[in-house]
Amino acid sequence: MSKQHILVKLGWERYKAPKKKQVHFVEDESANTFLNDFKRFPHAYVLACCMDRQMKAEAAWMIPYKIFQIFGDFSMKTLVSKSASDYEKVFRKYKLHRFPESMGKVFYDAVQRIHKIYADDANNIWKDKPSSATVVYRFLEFNGVGIKIATMATNILARDYKIHFSDYYSIDVSPDVHVRRVMSRMGLVEKKASNDKIIYKARELSPDFPGIIDFSLWLLGRTTCKAGKADCENCLVKKECSRCK
Repeated sequence: MSKQHILVKLGWERYKAPKKKQVHFVEDESANTFLNDFKRFPHAYVLACCMDRQMKAEAAWMIPYKIFQIFGDFSMKTLVSKSASDYEKVFRKYKLHRFPESMGKVFYDAVQRIHKIYADDANNIWKDKPSSATVVYRFLEFNGVGIKIATMATNILARDYKIHFSDYYSIDVSPDVHVRRVMSRMGLVEKKASNDKIIYKARELSPDFPGIIDFSLWLLGRTTCKAGKADCENCLVKKECSRCK
C-alpha cells in the first residue's frame, strides 16, 4: 500500500507516546498497582496472562491479586512452596476461575516454570532485547497458553511497557470479537474471515509490527464500533471505513 493505513498510524502514535505510569488491566486500583509492579512481582503479569481464557478478562487478571490476598504474600518463595493440590483447592474454594481444577494446575505449572527456567524472575523472559519470536515462543511454553495469549502478552510488553525487542515481526494481532468486527466493517476482511486471514491482513498492513494495530482495533470495538449500532460520526477511522463512507 502506498500510504500508511490509518490503523497503523494510530498504532504508532500510541506506541511512541510516553510510557504511562500504569497500564490499566482492572478497575481495582490496588490490584492494578500490584499487576504493574514488575520490580517485585513480574510473575504476576505472566500468571495473569496464563489465566486469561474462558472468562471475562478483568476477572482473570484479578486472580494473581486475589491469591496474593489469600496467601498474604506473593513472593516466588511462597508460591513455589505450594503444591498443585494446594492451588486447585484455593481455586475451588474461592471460585477464582470457571474451571478451578484445570486452571489451578495451570497456575501451579506456570509458577514452577518461572522458578526452574527463569530463576524466579519473570523479567528473564524478555530481558536483553530478545527477538519477538523468542518471547512469543517462551509464552507458548507455558501450560495452556496459545498463540492468541502469547502474542497479546508480548504485544503489551512492547506497546505499553516499552520493552525493547530486536524486532517486532512476530507480534501479530489477537483476533478477538472486536478485532474481527472492526476489520470486517472497515472492509479489510470479509465478515466470516478466518483467524489466519485476519492475521495476514495485519501483516500486510504493517509487516514490521503487525500487532501495532491490535489495540486500536480493540478500542474501536469497545467504544464506537460496537456490536450493535456503530457510532460512525465519532469514529477515528471513518474516512477509511467502508461502512462509514
